[in-house]
Amino acid sequence: MTSTSPTPTDAPPVPAGAADAPAQAVPGKRFASPFAVQTPPGAEGWHSMYPYYALLCDERREFDDGKFWFFDGMHNPEPLYPFDTIMTENWWVAVSQMSTRVWPIPLAGGIDHRIINGYLYISPNAVTDADEIAQRAQEFTVRAGHYYENWDEIYEQWVAKATDCIERLKAIRFAPLPGMEPADRVFEHRGLYSSYDLLKSYGELITNLFEMGSYHFEMLNLGYGAYLTFREFCQTAFPGITDQTIASMVSGIDIMLFRPDDEVRALAELAVELELTDVLLTEEDPSSALAALAALPGGARWLESFEQAKDPWFWFSTGAGYQHSDRAWIDDLRLPFTALRGYITRLLAGEDIRRPLEEILAERVRVTDEYRSYLPTDADRESFDGLVALARQVFPFVENHNFYVEHWHHSMFFSKVRELGDVFVAHGFFDDREDIFYLHRNEIYSALYDLNIGWATGTEARGVTYWRPEIERRRRIREVLKAHPPQPALGVPPDYITEPLTVMLWGITQESVQEWLGSEGRDGGELRGVAASAGRATGRARVIVDPEQLHEVQDGDILVCRITAPSWAPVFSRLSAAVSDVGGIMAHTAIVCREYGLPAVVGTGFATTSLRTGQLIEVDGNTGVVRVVEDVPA
Repeated sequence: MTSTSPTPTDAPPVPAGAADAPAQAVPGKRFASPFAVQTPPGAEGWHSMYPYYALLCDERREFDDGKFWFFDGMHNPEPLYPFDTIMTENWWVAVSQMSTRVWPIPLAGGIDHRIINGYLYISPNAVTDADEIAQRAQEFTVRAGHYYENWDEIYEQWVAKATDCIERLKAIRFAPLPGMEPADRVFEHRGLYSSYDLLKSYGELITNLFEMGSYHFEMLNLGYGAYLTFREFCQTAFPGITDQTIASMVSGIDIMLFRPDDEVRALAELAVELELTDVLLTEEDPSSALAALAALPGGARWLESFEQAKDPWFWFSTGAGYQHSDRAWIDDLRLPFTALRGYITRLLAGEDIRRPLEEILAERVRVTDEYRSYLPTDADRESFDGLVALARQVFPFVENHNFYVEHWHHSMFFSKVRELGDVFVAHGFFDDREDIFYLHRNEIYSALYDLNIGWATGTEARGVTYWRPEIERRRRIREVLKAHPPQPALGVPPDYITEPLTVMLWGITQESVQEWLGSEGRDGGELRGVAASAGRATGRARVIVDPEQLHEVQDGDILVCRITAPSWAPVFSRLSAAVSDVGGIMAHTAIVCREYGLPAVVGTGFATTSLRTGQLIEVDGNTGVVRVVEDVPA
């Protein structure tokens, strides 16, 4: 084993590649131009649903056509609803400013966004000037060093800030404007009335989202940066080591994203203890089951535990938390109840329903000790120890932030938006509270003021006749766009991919880009991606493109999806393997599969469009290959 040049243990790590420019991609084919993407018939005018700054335009045609764009199916697998762009626009600024203006990460710029036929495409920017890289690295070391050296204390402060933000969100209320302003408000002499309160509450709602969005990325880029530095050390010190092996050295850390599933397991154990299993196994409708339990001995105790588990642990989105259509467990109890019945059945059969945490921890120790023994000098071992310790220290935040932000906060945020939708329904603007999501957040400001004008003057607001046909037009357009899936990538393959989230979370690397480029003409029975979790399994494919389909999963199925959500964890106990279109070694699909001991291949690009439910497929989580063993009729 050759000696390395490790980062000194008394200095904070600089993200991978900060010292040397990464290798360039091999020149070759390009993807289709983003300007060549045609609007599907029936979707004309889709541009009007989105802000001008998120669209392609002739003024920056040369710039946009020369960039690499990939479809963000991880966060927004469907065409964006106009209101839901608040999520994408939020992280467009929040994640980018951390890499460019706050730390700054030496080789990474921001992440550009464009909406094309309603789908979100993103493009990482790279910093290539050597002098700028050196200057940024020096600044990064000082700023990031402060966070790394005080990580636990800052993380504790972060939890307090995030929790306070959620509590203030919980306190926001929306109600229809009254027929007459209540007299007690008049006699308070505030001089401020219901119309003002409505606008103020909406402003608080929006700024609360952006506040949490800033907290989201306060420490995340640094978490990925620490892991990337450890990864770079290992790749240099141990040529040929896989990302999967590196990830195993930080696996087995208990994180909040497993807590909701653990709560369901505990409820299953309590149901067995209290002999309540018959009702829970026979009543498929959760509401009926809960009502039946109330009349049984021990039912009140179980229901009390259930209510304690719900808040906050059932604020768990069935998606990534970036679109309102992915409802949380607390809104739709079918998924946790399906898992509950599965765990009860296994307990009654005498099976152990615990996650294999002890085995994972034992493997982590074994792999870490083995590779540490290969290092030739004390200095190398000291650097290795420091980097693996830091990677393990930051890893809980990298995952735990997800529950606070995308699940607890964002699910509650969308519930508050629905409350506002009820206000518009009450005043005759909409037919359904869900219609509000067809308006961009800035359009809602205008609609609210229109509503206030109508209330104040007694004249019917323009919105009563304006919004219904416009919402219907947008609904039709979005349905057309949804029927036309996007291409995985557009534009020119990049010379460099150095943005940490792009590599670690989306799994976009030079290798994966070249793999996508070479997919034409390849045997349709084979896919390649990131080997995310070890092992090999053969089973029937279950293609899931909508969380509603999760209820169709059968024991032994191989999950094929765009990307999994952490709230799908209960389903993993029924699977034999998982395959995803997008994702890297630190995507949730990869992490959950490693924790559950399931083979996984992520970042295939085309799994959901090239595989079909019912096909017999083989997943090799050691090599990153997915192969069709037996086809089914189309």
